Amino acid sequence: MLLDGEDWAAKFRDFQQEAWRLETLPQYRVPQEAEEIEAFLAGERIDPHAYSNEYTDDLKRIRREGKSKGRVHVVTRPLSDYLRYEFMYYRPHAWAGEDIRIMDVTGRPNPLAGVQDFWSFDRSQIVLMNYGEDGTQISREVFEGDVTPFLEYQRIAIAESVPFEEYVKGLDS
Repeated sequence: MLLDGEDWAAKFRDFQQEAWRLETLPQYRVPQEAEEIEAFLAGERIDPHAYSNEYTDDLKRIRREGKSKGRVHVVTRPLSDYLRYEFMYYRPHAWAGEDIRIMDVTGRPNPLAGVQDFWSFDRSQIVLMNYGEDGTQISREVFEGDVTPFLEYQRIAIAESVPFEEYVKGLDS
């Protein structure tokens, strides 16, 4: 079953304990981000201390309710322009309560090679994120099989990654 619109929004509204994502691409082409990316490439930056929007407000609500939202992004250096742009938003998102981790596979085997992007909801529902080679989203698809392999992918991703703040400190030094 493909997910869109209200059915997709309901996944984030209705999860009980955890929403978690694996991101594997160096770039995502999201039409709503095009102007922001252009501004970023022109040198504009957000103030992470002052940044707030509906997403950060929702992260704070999720945390207050005792739920968690997290992700691991698999990266290689040098970071793509898109990743540098995305990292700018990761800081205020992490401060608002999202558990963001980075798995840098530069110069080492990727233990999740070939695993596609997905969301896990309450460790019981998997939504496959289908993308074209250029990072354009094709569809979101409810996975109908055994979720056990995806839980193992999540375990590996967390074990092989570091918290976002720790990762960016290493980039700055």
